[in-house]
Amino acid sequence: MPTLPFAQIDAFASQTFEGNQACVMPLDAFLADRVMQKIAAENNVAETAFIVPNGDGVWKLRWFTPAVEVPLCGHATLAAGHYLYDLAGYAGDQITFQTVQSGELFVSRLDDGRLEMDFPVQEAAEVAIDADVSDALGKAPVKAFAGPCYVGLYESAEDIRALEPDLERLKTLGTSDGKWGRGNFGVLALDGDDVDVTSRFFAPGSGIPEDPATGSWHCMVAPLVKMLTGKSAAKCYQAYPGRGAFVDVELVGDRVKLRGHSVTVIEGTFRL
Repeated sequence: MPTLPFAQIDAFASQTFEGNQACVMPLDAFLADRVMQKIAAENNVAETAFIVPNGDGVWKLRWFTPAVEVPLCGHATLAAGHYLYDLAGYAGDQITFQTVQSGELFVSRLDDGRLEMDFPVQEAAEVAIDADVSDALGKAPVKAFAGPCYVGLYESAEDIRALEPDLERLKTLGTSDGKWGRGNFGVLALDGDDVDVTSRFFAPGSGIPEDPATGSWHCMVAPLVKMLTGKSAAKCYQAYPGRGAFVDVELVGDRVKLRGHSVTVIEGTFRL
């Protein structure tokens, strides 16, 4: 029976049971798409990252939710970097991940133990507030934006925490021309407990009702913070009930720096 090594990692977490779960599976070559999709469904966490070596300090990277392959995933990239540095013994200054739809992504280790990711900016522009989306979210935002997904800006962190969206309705709504497709929604407020931004991310269109920690979403948050406040850096908190995740962001030109901790939860063998 063929076997594959894997690890389950809590990304954007300083201890187990925080942040977002990701599985990382190192391969010699990518498996058939249908097989990787089945593995991701079996792992049944937000994303499974498959990595394949492609030169000194370079790996090819693809991400699958239990339902679909996605064009960009931050927390599973952070988990893949954590795997290489902490479990695979990689000692280089920087990891380069080559992706199909998001170009090259970079991960490096900071002196304080956090990892820093370098991602492309995900821009959004202000649009009219969608009444159907507002109704499905449970409360209308004060402003709305469209980019890779639909974004709602709310007045306070309390508004963000109190949202109880109708996820089945949200699955069919949003920006049809967005890179991430319909059924993907970010909501944020420019305040919180000792943070600059409090947010949540709902992704029923990608097979994830609510995501506990979303790096790709924070690539939208960073330019929105700049647009709305003039600040290039922000301390962010993703307020997923029962877990939560801190993500520090910094806008640098057309790139976003994302910084956070990760912890290994499970190491094992996957039997095909």
